[in-house]
Amino acid sequence: MKVTNFLIDDVLLFEPNIHIDDRGYFYENFNKKSFHKNTGIEIEFVQENQSFSKKNVLRGLHYQIPPFEQGKLIKVLEGSIFDVAVDIRKNSKTFMKWIGEELSAENHKQLWIPPGFAHGFLVLSNNACVSYKTTNFYSPKHERSIIWNDSKININWPNISNIKLSSKDMSALKTDSLDFSEL
Repeated sequence: MKVTNFLIDDVLLFEPNIHIDDRGYFYENFNKKSFHKNTGIEIEFVQENQSFSKKNVLRGLHYQIPPFEQGKLIKVLEGSIFDVAVDIRKNSKTFMKWIGEELSAENHKQLWIPPGFAHGFLVLSNNACVSYKTTNFYSPKHERSIIWNDSKININWPNISNIKLSSKDMSALKTDSLDFSEL
């Protein structure tokens, strides 16, 4: 497995070793020992979610506050997305910085987004099926959202013409209106 670090600490990109033959392919989707070796984190996933979205759907930027903050391991089962993690850890040297990575069913990459980050993605293909494991349960009471086009974060989204947002994501707040000290 190849692991890539980013300029933002703790966010990691995992690329599996894929074994291909005339029957198809095989790879380990997740291995707790390997994850620990590469992150130093003893992980326990408690929930796995799946979403299906059409082209130009943008979901996010979502996060949860304590005691329900979540780490997420993101994988695309069908299609491709531009996946984004925004550092919202108030005391981090990379506070309000973001990373973006194309994840697809073809490249099999997975993005580890630890607690303290907002997450969102834009569907690049006609359809995308996204699966993600979480380290904590979903709690609507603890969920928060940042508007996708916040000028302080300034994400360079690809192909943002004709984006489709949920009503929840349309009414997300700008970072000026959020209290990041609650993280």
